Amino acid sequence: MSETFGKYLRRWKLTLDGDPIISLGSRLLPVRIEGFPAMLKVAIDTEEKLGGLLMTWWDGQGAAQVFAHEDDALLMERAEGTNSLVDMVCGGRDDEASRLICRTVAELHAPRSTHGGCPLPDLVPLAQWFRELEPAAATHGRILADCAAMARELLASEREAVVLHGDIHHGNILDFGSRWLAIDPKGLIGERGFDYANLFCNPEAEIATAPGRLARQVDVVAEAAGLDRRRLLKWIMAYAGLSAAWFLGDGEWEPAKTPLAVAELAAAELARTAS
Repeated sequence: MSETFGKYLRRWKLTLDGDPIISLGSRLLPVRIEGFPAMLKVAIDTEEKLGGLLMTWWDGQGAAQVFAHEDDALLMERAEGTNSLVDMVCGGRDDEASRLICRTVAELHAPRSTHGGCPLPDLVPLAQWFRELEPAAATHGRILADCAAMARELLASEREAVVLHGDIHHGNILDFGSRWLAIDPKGLIGERGFDYANLFCNPEAEIATAPGRLARQVDVVAEAAGLDRRRLLKWIMAYAGLSAAWFLGDGEWEPAKTPLAVAELAAAELARTAS
């Protein structure tokens, strides 16, 4: 632990407040700074490093506040609220959770006059983010081919481009007491509708694929976020196809079933509502 966190603990005069958390892309340590709860995060991979720069640029608007940032290390406020969007959905409050998420995403997308003293990092265009979908569609066909076609259509007609979080779901927006704030962005840029698509593959397979759930939440999110309903459905198809492509590319057939099912549901809803 001292090798990863030691110099930052000393430099920022932090005290330990929990055990280290190890993930594929980063190392995290609950700490306190002047008695205030914080999280020390040291990024390992490029994606996590970009996310740290974006968190700093957001400067606490829609995202957890960053107290300090140096090299690959980020010191940010820590969520200590007892509420969970996943629990909210599982408790029958799906609509409320979706509206809270939309409110936070709107803050992330809003124009800002300050940026935490950090320049906007080089962000990943959506066209690049979707690069793995076409080869997967060529290999597996069927619904993935439809998803790839939808992605091509959307990317060729992008609108309302903003700085995107890139991984909005029920576990990446946390209860910070009086605020719901985002963590763990990917750092993308493109049409704002993309940032809502992952909600429909979450928070778990049984809920995401429940009869009527997708159509209902499309109504809720489209209204709360001011999005065109049909275009949102297209983004859901495109994103679900990409998610499945990632799983299939890693040989993870079972996890791919959920986004594939969501893509089928979105396609069916598009067909049902076609004018």
